[in-house]
Amino acid sequence: MNGNGSCYVARDVTLEKWTASYSYVLILSIFAEIKKRHMKRTKISEILAHPEEGSKVLIQGWVRAFRSKRFIQINDGSTIHTLQAVLDYEDFEEAMLKRVTTGAAIGVTGTLVASEGKGQSHEIQVESIEIIGDAAPEEVQKTVMQPKKHKLDFLREQAHLRFRTNTFGAVFRIRHGLSYAIHHFFHEKGFYNLHTPIITGSDAEGAGEMFRVTNFDLNNIPKNPEGEIDFSSDFFGKPVNLTVSGQLEAELGALALGQVYTFGPTFRAENSNTSRHLAEFWMIEPEVAFSDNDENMDLAESFLKYLCSFVLNNYPDDLAFLDDRDNKEQQQKPAKERDSMRLKERLEFVANNDFKRITYTEAIEVLQRSKPYKKKKFKYDVAWGKDLQSEHERYLVEKEFKRPVIITDYPASFKAFYMRQNEDDETVAAMDVLFPGIGEIVGGSQREERMDVLKRKCADFSVDEKEIWWYLDTRKFGTVPHAGFGLGFERMVMFATGMTNIRDVIPFPRTPLNAEF
Repeated sequence: MNGNGSCYVARDVTLEKWTASYSYVLILSIFAEIKKRHMKRTKISEILAHPEEGSKVLIQGWVRAFRSKRFIQINDGSTIHTLQAVLDYEDFEEAMLKRVTTGAAIGVTGTLVASEGKGQSHEIQVESIEIIGDAAPEEVQKTVMQPKKHKLDFLREQAHLRFRTNTFGAVFRIRHGLSYAIHHFFHEKGFYNLHTPIITGSDAEGAGEMFRVTNFDLNNIPKNPEGEIDFSSDFFGKPVNLTVSGQLEAELGALALGQVYTFGPTFRAENSNTSRHLAEFWMIEPEVAFSDNDENMDLAESFLKYLCSFVLNNYPDDLAFLDDRDNKEQQQKPAKERDSMRLKERLEFVANNDFKRITYTEAIEVLQRSKPYKKKKFKYDVAWGKDLQSEHERYLVEKEFKRPVIITDYPASFKAFYMRQNEDDETVAAMDVLFPGIGEIVGGSQREERMDVLKRKCADFSVDEKEIWWYLDTRKFGTVPHAGFGLGFERMVMFATGMTNIRDVIPFPRTPLNAEF
């Protein structure tokens, strides 16, 4: 028995009939508890993957349901599936069984047997139960652990508990799998992982929407004689921010190590509450020296195919649950707003198709010839020199080419300063990868390695050379063609799980006016 006296072993009714020796029963109970304590906990996923009928097992997890005073559904987070524990109610103290409530943490020891009921292949015949952590029923009723369907916005309010639901258990197991797959993919291809700064003095994107980092006493900010903030008195002696990208620093690593990738947090101070924006998110950014944009597209295509295949091959149960959920969500939408493919089909669509590659100019021509354009069905105009919108990108993928699409050679006017200028002097060697359901998922380019052109572009984009002197400096010492791209991790998780709001694929979302947990 534990210190709280919370371990309970089934009474041997037969034994009680032929002996009056309570001490004998107590000894048996003590020995049973000692034996149980020496048992190693087995994860439910391991039991279901390799069931050994007749074996004695110990599982520990959280109660999902306790039905008919006989069937306990237990989940330990290792799989979306629960394992049913079957007991004889009269063999246990009623006071203890009343503590077996939804959300309670318990340990169950018993024999694994084939299940005669529907919905599960195996179950445990219970010999002993340990109450590890109580869950008051009246408190559970106020939370997402209440066994019923909850709206996603309610689940976001209880992000500390939503992991325990089937939906978010599946989402975050797949998120983990994608994280592992990313590192494995790049490691196998000889890339080096580079940890780029979170605190930076540069704005890689030129957006200007960054979070300022300071050590000032905000009630007593020092000023210079001109009345401006005296950053020379701050911790770093200059204005610094949270990074929006590790790309520029990754380029420095690639120009020495050959090929590197970053996988870290990035931050945007956009006051946006849309389903596609976060203030804090994660980015994967590979950079490769001696590489052009064609090789860059090859890398992106093989990378994305690998990620989709990894989820399909390694998370069938979670994917099946989310696929069914996605289908039910689609059925609730008006017919014209439904996705043409289900979740699993979208992953297979990427994994099994070669990506179509077209230029931006060709994409504009295709869109202008399309029926939606001629019938004015597009919400946004299509014209050379304007950026493509999600509706245009999805049309190209889902209707025109019926495969993932990579668009290249965008106008320089709305792409970043570091992208390599093409010979036409109007476009840059950029590339965007378009997926079904969401449009753009990856953006990248060949980087501008020519010092004179890069300086001219800095002037065109109002980028202060003094702030990125170190970036320009690399073009003085053995400059080479190089390329890279960025993948927003949460956007990839959204695609792989079918979730439609980015706040539901990151454990603790950071958005305007929301920094709980």
